[in-house]
Amino acid sequence: MPNTKPKLVWDKVGEKLWETGVDRTVLFPMNSSGGYAAGVAWSGITAINESPSGAEPTKIYADNIVYGILMSPEEDALTIEAFTYPDEYAECIGEANVGTGAVIKQQSHKHFGLAYRTMIGNDTVGTDHGYKLHIFWDCIAGASEDSNSTINDSPEQKTFSWSVSTLPVAATGFQPTACMVIDSTTIPEGKLTQIENLLYGVAGEGQAQGTDASLPTFDQIKAILDAT
Repeated sequence: MPNTKPKLVWDKVGEKLWETGVDRTVLFPMNSSGGYAAGVAWSGITAINESPSGAEPTKIYADNIVYGILMSPEEDALTIEAFTYPDEYAECIGEANVGTGAVIKQQSHKHFGLAYRTMIGNDTVGTDHGYKLHIFWDCIAGASEDSNSTINDSPEQKTFSWSVSTLPVAATGFQPTACMVIDSTTIPEGKLTQIENLLYGVAGEGQAQGTDASLPTFDQIKAILDAT
């Protein structure tokens, strides 16, 4: 009788993967020269949802047949939800200080960069399996609703939410992009460490001076990835 066992194998031990969570969010406000200021930790993030759009096919016709398909450019967008936000984000949502303890709204929205982490889990070690770094360049947040309700017998904490658009930046050798995702389970550990030292900064020890968190460009990250 011929062997009918399939060549493909599903649900191997250690290969049942999933993604969950969001943490280690870093905000990088853009400065007037188009670079990014030192990164600041953003605590209180409850969700970051990516909402790409575009990449829509348009059929073109010739000779009474479908001659080809054109694809529209793809754009990336985010929705950020949080209990709070760092002071540096105020300018990114159109707030400006007019004196100690006083701000006005409806001002210019400063552009910013963003980095955060999502966890990768599997069936043997759970979320200790790994994580993905999500790096975004040139983001701008839109206006958001500010809802307040009375304290009652079922209290709920206030949650902020912002819709964020992105502007793709140059990526040598590739089409412009606004986002890069780095998988800790596949990138060499030494290269991952170099990238994280840039994103999160390095604390000083003894006589050694630390470094601030910084947002690397696409080309800087690509150089790390390509190094031997």
